[in-house]
Formats: sequence, structure tokens, C-alpha cells
Amino acid sequence: MADADADDSFVDDYLARIGAARPAAADLAGLKALQRAHLGTVPFENLSIHLGETIDLNTLPDKIIGRRRGGFCYELNGAFAQLLTALGYRVSRHSARVWSGKRYGPPFDHLALRVQLDEPWLVDVGFGRFAHHPLRLDHRRPQPDAAGTFLVMDADTGDGFGDLDVLMGGERQYRLDPRPYALEDFAPTCWWQSTSPASHFTRSLTCSMVTADGGRVTLSGDKLIVTAPTGRRDERLLVGDEAVLAAYRERFDVVLDRVPRVTR
Repeated sequence: MADADADDSFVDDYLARIGAARPAAADLAGLKALQRAHLGTVPFENLSIHLGETIDLNTLPDKIIGRRRGGFCYELNGAFAQLLTALGYRVSRHSARVWSGKRYGPPFDHLALRVQLDEPWLVDVGFGRFAHHPLRLDHRRPQPDAAGTFLVMDADTGDGFGDLDVLMGGERQYRLDPRPYALEDFAPTCWWQSTSPASHFTRSLTCSMVTADGGRVTLSGDKLIVTAPTGRRDERLLVGDEAVLAAYRERFDVVLDRVPRVTR
């Protein structure tokens, strides 16, 4: 009973964090609601890297629930997988290679989730601007979403692994490896992404979240960007540390004692 009670407490605390009700069943309707709630309450952010905080994949829920913070893909999708599993969903973690505009990145460049219902679904709450709801992995037709139109294609690699290319608005996003991996398999690349001078996460600062109306709010350093669902952008520079800290607090519910700064 102790383990069951612990699971119930974890689920209740996580659901309270994202403002979602416990699904009546581990079904598609519940999955859609959970993904959208997560995207609207837990920001995609790399603040830990610029605050000197250690990123520990073994303590993910504590950062999101207890400290009311966000994270990047390994943290967000890693923690969300734990919630979905506790709710009875069949979840596996998958490596994805992010498209840079010229080529795909290395394996384990990104962590995404597959949820198996009657059909396989791609679930991703850790890629920044991406689908608001799950995407069918076995459909090769355009899939409309509040964030845009997505397409899942068989990758033309010739290696027989069955990789899938995921496109948004006709633009490549990442190449998904269909083989499942353990969370610890992502630890070396997570460390590289958070420490290497060559990683874009160490060279930039971002905190971004879907808004209630389906748009997006992003704080990049001292620049606040609000994007409407229509695509219209409003940008303004924040003057002074107090204004930046207030934006983190009021826009993302992230309370910091100092402003993170890129030092590399």
C-alpha cells in the first residue's frame, strides 16, 4: 500500500501542478488534455544552465512539481513519461535527431515519447514550438493541430531501422528512432547539451510556454515576445533586473532570486 499511496501522491501533486483533472481512463481524450495542460503550465526553459544548477535526470518531478520550474526535452518529456506511466499509459522514450536547417543532429539530440493506445502516438512536451496534441505515428497524411499542420513520414535512410521524419508546416523538425531507450541512455547527451560551449543551450537563454489562447510567450534574455495564434508578434525589451524577474514570475510562474545570464 505504501507504494500505491506514493504513486497517488505523485500523480495528485503533478496534476495539481499542471491544473489537470485525473483522466477517467488511460485513453486518447485524457492524453490530449494532459499534453495541452502541461504545455500551458510548464515552460520550456534552459535557465538551470545559466544559474549554475545541476541537471539531474533522477530528480525530474521534484524540479517541475516542488520547485515549479520547467526544463528542456530530457527533463520535460522525462518527467511527463513518469506521470503518464503512473496513470496507466504505455509509454516508451525515443531518441530524435533535430534538423538544424542543413542536417540532422546526433542520436539522443532530443527525447520524445511514444504512447501506445489502439494506435501509436507521438507525444512531445519538450520541443518548444511544436504540436499541442499527440500525433499519429502510423499516419502518413497531414495532421492538423492548433500549432500548425504536421506530417509523419518514413525516413529514406536505407538502413532498415524504420526511422520517421516529423515535419511541421512542411519544414523538417526531427528524425525519430523507433527503438525505445531507457532514460539513463540520454544522460551523456543531456550533460553535453548543458555544458559544452558548442551546444546552443549554453550559448542562448530561453523560457517559453503556450498561452491560454493557443499563442506563445517567450522570454529570451531581456526580450519578451508574445505571439498570437494568428502569428502576430509583439516584442519589447525589459529594462532592469526587476522587470525581467517580474516577467518570469508573472508570465511563467517561475520565481527566481537572480536573473540568469549567458556567460559563455
